[in-house]
Amino acid sequence: MLKILDHIPDKLLATPAKQLGKVLNAPTLIHLTGKHHAPIFISVLLHGNETTGWDAVRQYLHQHQGQLPRSLSLFIGNVLAAEQGKRHLPDQVDFNRIWKNTDTAEEKMIQQILAQMQSKKVFASVDIHNNTGMNPHYACVNKLEADFLFLASLFSHKVVYFLRPNTVQSMAFSSLCPAVTVECGVAGNMDGIQHVRYFIEKVMALTHFDHPPAYLSVYHTIATIKVPPEFDFVFNSECDAKLCFREDIDTLNFCDLPVNTPIAYLPIDPSAYLYAFNEQGEEVREQFLHYLNGSLCTKVPVMPAMLTCNKEIVRQDCLCYFMERVI
Repeated sequence: MLKILDHIPDKLLATPAKQLGKVLNAPTLIHLTGKHHAPIFISVLLHGNETTGWDAVRQYLHQHQGQLPRSLSLFIGNVLAAEQGKRHLPDQVDFNRIWKNTDTAEEKMIQQILAQMQSKKVFASVDIHNNTGMNPHYACVNKLEADFLFLASLFSHKVVYFLRPNTVQSMAFSSLCPAVTVECGVAGNMDGIQHVRYFIEKVMALTHFDHPPAYLSVYHTIATIKVPPEFDFVFNSECDAKLCFREDIDTLNFCDLPVNTPIAYLPIDPSAYLYAFNEQGEEVREQFLHYLNGSLCTKVPVMPAMLTCNKEIVRQDCLCYFMERVI
């Protein structure tokens, strides 16, 4: 499955995400040599509809091609899903859920990538993503260590620390080097593209890691909230579905929600529920949600992230994450 190159193919940098399949036709790892040999690993399009990373990387390479300050290993992921603007195709696995003992056909590809990057003594790893709902730009780490937090701080003062899901790219690379995932808002937004481009500039210029700045706000993911597959749901507070979410629920992202904040309205079945999974993968909805006055409400103070009004993403991934502040 994996194509490995040591150069940028002709016309690649002029190719938008939706046309990459015609140029590459497979996931592709490109090793480019720079002044410092220990490479930065950057992954883009692990989700085919999240195009900001590719747009920012090709802008950076247009400017620096032939004179990179540090070697770069660029992984261009799900080019087939990118052609259709999808997170992944119906017959595919999620390319950001295959990085640890997943028993999938893609696992051999992942092991090959990790082995190559370990042999190259990878300096740092960056995985670039978008959100489908309204979110600030923020970074994610899987270790609360100084090098990881410093790397994250180059992108945002908002940092999310999580351990689940544990099959993501950043988790796999965290055993090799400082690793970060950056979340860049809605795909196609020029502010996000420019923000990521400037971040890549800073990361590629790094020669060492400093102490993280004191102004960081670090949040810990404590639960993943999912809609049971058998329940219908809509984003309309006045409906007759099992679960009715408010139309602008994604405006609650990174907001402190007090106890008894409504998350879902239950107009026809007061026994309907949402799943909540903790870091150990245990279902713990009774710790976080309870029924009150026709709604599922927060049982403890929480801060949500990645709330989305995109039904397809909710089905493929989750409704949101609940967090608590740790720093």
